[in-house]
Amino acid sequence: MIFRQLFDSVSSTYTYLLASRRGGEALIIDPVLEKVDRYIQLLHDLDLKLIKAVDTHIHADHITGLGALRDKTHCITVMGEQSGVDVVSMRVSDGDKIDIEGLSLDVLYTPGHTDDSYSFILPDRVFTGDTLLIRGTGRTDFQNGDPRAQYESIFGRLLKLPDQTLIFPAHDYKGDTVSTIGEEKACNPRLQVKSVDQYVDLMNSLHLPNPKMMDVAVPANLHMGLAQDEVARRGWALTASQAKDMAGRSDVVLIDLRERREREKHGVIPGSLHAPYPALEDNVKPGGVLHQLGTSTSNQLLFYCAFGERSAMAVQAAQEAGLTAISRAASRPGAAPAARSRPSDDARGLNRHLFRITIAMKNPAVRARGVASPCEGCQK
Repeated sequence: MIFRQLFDSVSSTYTYLLASRRGGEALIIDPVLEKVDRYIQLLHDLDLKLIKAVDTHIHADHITGLGALRDKTHCITVMGEQSGVDVVSMRVSDGDKIDIEGLSLDVLYTPGHTDDSYSFILPDRVFTGDTLLIRGTGRTDFQNGDPRAQYESIFGRLLKLPDQTLIFPAHDYKGDTVSTIGEEKACNPRLQVKSVDQYVDLMNSLHLPNPKMMDVAVPANLHMGLAQDEVARRGWALTASQAKDMAGRSDVVLIDLRERREREKHGVIPGSLHAPYPALEDNVKPGGVLHQLGTSTSNQLLFYCAFGERSAMAVQAAQEAGLTAISRAASRPGAAPAARSRPSDDARGLNRHLFRITIAMKNPAVRARGVASPCEGCQK
């Protein structure tokens, strides 16, 4: 496994780069905006393709690099489902997994520092964000922090991991880089309490100053999503009702960009073609399945995901691959339709699912558009 622990000295933030091999897929945890160019250079040096950028929670001491990495690499942005951020590509919940080639992280909800705090587990290590630090714990006095919830997250969840499990936190202020569950049980002064009430009293007595960047970082991190007004300005936006109407047409093919686990958890729209976003670059190239489908038929390809980011990026990638667009949908007389389910099946499926959608029309006679309406992540 490729593992890099990177440090931002201004915010004392640790960022983690993970991959199973050189030349493969990569994932980054808790990136810092000012270090994005450094991350991209490292990805280049190791011949890695960034697939996912993950934040453990909404940070108050630095501006996240998620949005910049998305814009520069077209990666999938990931946060917990409780996060108040405007748009991310994927939201995870307790018990989910975050997958890239050769690696799978277990998702553990660990609120307390904030109400959207998560930890991520590999077999030999855990990335604890700001929940459990080396010889400390994350503060609980802002962003809906709750010392009782943090006590349960630490004592009821994290400390249940094997003692030899390595701990990699999102911050350290003393120069420490790694610890273990067993070491923190024995040596962390905040974990030597006898009860939850004692822990609550301890955390409530800290009276720490607010982070210097808090007034800047929190608003910026809440609004790092792909700007929906820009999506609309480019002519990519459809309303949910427009999308439903189009899905009932015989010349529209639904392209599901979500991953297998998302489809298993939230359900699928009958008749949709599964083309996971990480494979999009190959699929829209000449010879790729979406390129062939888009250039050999008069069908319109309707991309959808869970929250709109992947769909919007898919439209752009399709256009850059030469699947051009004009002002309105039009089908060529006599063109063969693509394989699809009956229109009524697709329409019923769309009515059962709420999602953001973006569409790209794949022949020279059609225009690219997309949905920018609110969604609930394709819940059944």
